[in-house]
Order: sequence, then C-alpha cells, then structure tokens
Amino acid sequence: MFRCKSCFSRHLPWYSPVTQGLVLCVLTFGVVLPLCCNHLLYSYYFLKVLYLDSMSERTLQDSYERGQDALRFWQDFAYRKASAVTITTSPKVPELLVTVVTTRRTEGEDSHYLLQVMQRLTSLLGTCGERPCAEIIICDVESGHLENVDAALLENQFLVVRRTPEERWKSRGHLNTFEREKKDYVFCLRKGWELRRPQNVVVLEDDALPRLDFFAVIKDLLSRSFARQTLYVKLYHPERLQRYWNPEPYRILEWIGLGLVGATVILAVLSCFSSGYFSPVCFLFFTLYVMVTVELAGRHYLLEVRRISPQLYTVSPATECCTPAILYPGNSSIRTAKYLDQEFCFNGNAKDTVMHKIARTTRGERAHSVEPNLISHIGAYSSVRPNPARPKLL
Repeated sequence: MFRCKSCFSRHLPWYSPVTQGLVLCVLTFGVVLPLCCNHLLYSYYFLKVLYLDSMSERTLQDSYERGQDALRFWQDFAYRKASAVTITTSPKVPELLVTVVTTRRTEGEDSHYLLQVMQRLTSLLGTCGERPCAEIIICDVESGHLENVDAALLENQFLVVRRTPEERWKSRGHLNTFEREKKDYVFCLRKGWELRRPQNVVVLEDDALPRLDFFAVIKDLLSRSFARQTLYVKLYHPERLQRYWNPEPYRILEWIGLGLVGATVILAVLSCFSSGYFSPVCFLFFTLYVMVTVELAGRHYLLEVRRISPQLYTVSPATECCTPAILYPGNSSIRTAKYLDQEFCFNGNAKDTVMHKIARTTRGERAHSVEPNLISHIGAYSSVRPNPARPKLL
C-alpha cells in the first residue's frame, strides 16, 4: 500500500495540473452536481425512484386545482354578465389572432384545460393597455354526439366556431386518429383566416397554457426580420428533448460556444492567482469541463435565464416534435393549410412530422423554433391517444 502511494505521489504530485484536474472532475461530477441536481426533472442526475412519482402527483393535483379555479371563474363570469370585460370581435383586421383548438376530453376533464388557457389569455389581454394585444376565437372540433361542455361555457364571451352538421358527419368518417387530427387542425387554420383575415395567427391547442410574457415575446418575434421569411415558428419543444446531446446540429455549435466562453472566464479568474494556467491544454480541458457540466446539469435550466427579456429569446431552425403552440406570420397559416391538405397522416407520420418535412423540402419555405418555451404543456391526458391511469412527467 505504501509503495502504491509513493508511486502515485511521484507520478501525480498534488501540484500537477493533471491531479488537480482529476480532483476537480471528481468533486464536480461525483459530489457537487449529484447533490444539487438530483431533484431537477431534466437533469441527468434526476433520481426517478425518489422524486418522479411524487412530482407527477403534485403536478396533476396542481392542474386539477387550477382547473377548478378556472371553472369557478368562468361560471361567476357568466352570472355577473360583466360586459366591461367581455371579449368581442373587432370590425378591424386584428394584428394577431389567437385560435384555440379544443375538443371534448373523456379523461382529465376535471382539470378543464381549455378553461385554464382561456383564463390565462384573458388575464394577459388585460395587461395590454388600450390597444388589445390580440383577438381570440375558440375552434371546437368535437365531432361526437356529446357536447364540449367547456367550450359551451365560453360561448357568451368568445367566438366559438364549429363545423356544420353536414361537415361534422363527414369528419366522422373512417379516418385514423392522426389524419383526423390533421383535418381538425386545417379546419381551424382556415376558419380563423376566413372570419378575420388577421395579419398574424397563433394556434394553440387547448392544453397549451401561455406564460406571462407570451404576447410581449410574440410582438418581439414579429418585429424581427426572419418573421417575414418563415412558414411558422414553433413556440414549444418538450423540455426533455432540449438537451445539447441530440440530433439538432445548431445546438452543438451553441454548446461549443458556451464551453469556449466558460473556459475563457475561468482562466481569466485563475490568472488573478497564478500565471501558469494559460496553455492550449488547460483551455481545452476547461472548455470540455464547462460543456459536460451544463449538459449534465440540464440545458433547460440554462435557457430559463433568457426569460429576463423578450430580446433574449433565441430563434433556431424548427424542431420536428409537437405542435401545441405555433405562430404563423402573415398569411402563412393558409399556405400551411394547403400543404397539409396534400399529405396523409398516419402513425409515424403525424402532422408535426409532416409540417417539418414540408418546411425542409418545399422550395422557398423555412420554419423556426423559439427557446425557451412560450407555453407550458399542461395536458397530462391526451384527447386523441391512449392514456395511462396516472400519467408521469417523464
């Protein structure tokens, strides 16, 4: 044992940069990050066995309580008949139209996702001042025999559009779930355009809860030059898929850039104590050290810093997954509807995959995503896919 220690100290003395680097890595990745990040849902260190069930149950309970609050809010609203806050359509062409796509849910109905979303939108519109941020319509695509109760509750406050009885009968044909979902989406895109001819459109699914800076960030996005040359802008990407280690190549460049900046800062600080750290090897080590640290801790939490200002939200090439919230600048919503009409959706080729393929393969078209997310996806229970008895966050 003594011989091993003497050999180790001879080849790797404490003052050796290699020894110091090894100790730093062991402390960071074996002690500090596991202690700090074991409860963070989107970190590699998250302990599912300890936290996942309790966090999932708490999230379901919070959503249920918000839904019940929203239900009481809209019921009281209907009884008060407070016309001062009733939202009506304007004869002018709206600068922004928000179309909320909804259908009746057989599971999770007590959470009243639609009522939560509409309550949040109403609250955000109240902060816009004299000039409204947007006009809102609800697109009810329920084609069954039972009524979408939540949409019916909101009819006196918002314009609710539905298919005619003949259209509803046709939409109930022998279509798979994915094709029917696409047709519902196209119907809502077209209806919003036909009714209001808006300058810009946002389409929200009824379980996409806008964040507090929703309208401020959209206004900033529309002021940027890229907005005039894009088919759509995705406002949401699942947090679990926001890591650097993924198929999105632009994130690799962001990751490397962050490592280079972090290494520069670390070496600048260390230079205050010693001048022996400036070397290509040290710079490479600290670059990799920063890159591994932010990846293991979770890129999602780093993105949250950008919420300080709408100008800090970043725009990148569109991701493939998910369509709960999408911005369509100009008349691009109609172009998207035409493109979708030409495609047939099925398992493995859902509308989000089709839209991503269209943007990549159609000449002159582009699509983008914004980070961090502008909505919270509160829909633990899907309206079109099978659900587990108690959904989990991951």
